[in-house]
Amino acid sequence: MEIKKVGVVGCGLMGGGITEVCARAGYPVVVMEVNQALLDGGLSKIQTSLERAAKREKITVEEKDATLGRIKGTLSFDDFGDCDLVIEAVIENLDEKKKVFAGLDKVCPPHAYLASNTSCLSILDMAVTTQRPEQVLGLHFFSPVPVMRLTEIVKTIVTKDEAIDMARDFCKSIGKETVLCQDTPGFIANRLSMVFLVYVIRCYEQGLATKEDIDKTMRLGLNHPMGPLELSDFIGLDTVYYILSAMHEELKDPLFAPPTLLKKMVTAGHLGRKTGKGFYDYK
Repeated sequence: MEIKKVGVVGCGLMGGGITEVCARAGYPVVVMEVNQALLDGGLSKIQTSLERAAKREKITVEEKDATLGRIKGTLSFDDFGDCDLVIEAVIENLDEKKKVFAGLDKVCPPHAYLASNTSCLSILDMAVTTQRPEQVLGLHFFSPVPVMRLTEIVKTIVTKDEAIDMARDFCKSIGKETVLCQDTPGFIANRLSMVFLVYVIRCYEQGLATKEDIDKTMRLGLNHPMGPLELSDFIGLDTVYYILSAMHEELKDPLFAPPTLLKKMVTAGHLGRKTGKGFYDYK
């Protein structure tokens, strides 16, 4: 099925990025937030991102204006009534995501596909809240969405093949490469990368070296584009914590148990770049 109109639930870091890349690819996009302040903030960040791209001559001013013209903000599920694909990008909390999928199922047309941008939670648990579980799948984008080339397509045991074909075609149309993975905790990327991040945080917690020297070693010694503690700040320490907690609960593997330091930082509100303080101070 051809996707003609896209919906996005959530206009934060991920939802805003998804909205931007879809609109830049020519899709009309309706994006929803829970209140006007969050919606205005998200739309403003999309505009800033497009203005930056135009300034760097990655897009023309005309393309920037056309992209913004394709984006409509909303506070109501009802505005998803004519979407062919809706992508959920809210907080990594399964109960919240279930509410979103149940709400979407009531208003979206019968042919519409519903997707989650979750980085670790069960797609099937969301799918069974709907009357169309075979049309529900995962589309896990990477941050920053306008820059990162990969999207993980996640298939549950009931997702139909037509949904996977649709996802591959859609992702190609917005300039993304894809990999297909099963509906297991962390999928591919986070199943592998979280092992690395959690161990680095434990080493820092135990006093192996300063955060600066740990990150410098990985950047200059192993040619990583960003140090692991810098990366954790960029992802958001709350997001790292939620991912690890979900994977630990599902897999019962102590390897994924969130370090005490990480839990304390999240409790203190030191979430990384988004709050101005994480492992590093950004204020």
